[in-house]
Amino acid sequence: MFLFTGSKKVDRLEESIMSMNESIKRMNDSIERFSVETRLMFQETDKKWQETDKKWQETDKKFQETEKQIAETDKKFRKLEGLFTSQWGKMIEAMVQPAALKLFQDRGIEVREAFQRIEIRRDDLQKEFDMILINGDVVIVIEVKSTLKTDDVKKHIESLKMFHKYMPAFSDKRVFGAVAYLSCDEHSEKYAYRNGLFVITMTGEDLVEIKNDLNFKPVDFVA
Repeated sequence: MFLFTGSKKVDRLEESIMSMNESIKRMNDSIERFSVETRLMFQETDKKWQETDKKWQETDKKFQETEKQIAETDKKFRKLEGLFTSQWGKMIEAMVQPAALKLFQDRGIEVREAFQRIEIRRDDLQKEFDMILINGDVVIVIEVKSTLKTDDVKKHIESLKMFHKYMPAFSDKRVFGAVAYLSCDEHSEKYAYRNGLFVITMTGEDLVEIKNDLNFKPVDFVA
């Protein structure tokens, strides 16, 4: 009886061992499949990341090309804008020049000569004046803009202060200033007036007129 019972226990133990081995085998198989699937999944993910990175690089390249095209277009636009502004400036000069002498003569400033586009290139000095009116002891220097801005007025005033340095032949003359324009920003016209400049604009029946009132006293910028 004892041996028989022991034989049964051995059989059961062997069955348990076999079952455990089967479980371990199934577990190992599952682990192996999981490992293979995981490796394949990571390989696929890595491949997708590489493809995505490649697409990002291509997209970035397209953005760079687009940015370059925008820059070139902006450059062309600025060139066209500069040409357009320059042509407007010339048109305004052509309108102001015939009327300028009479405008100032009517103000009691007996200018007799008008010159356009005076260019100075001497030593380290480079400057261009749009228009200069001259009489015996006065020079009126006119800056012409299609759209007058306050910065334009400030730059013109600095040029007026240096006028004798630019043109020493006129060192015995007083230097008055004027700005002529088709349109202006909110403050530039008042700023010019307050700083002693004549203000010339295209308006009214005579097309060109000085806006300063008759009590206006121009500044001599080299006094």
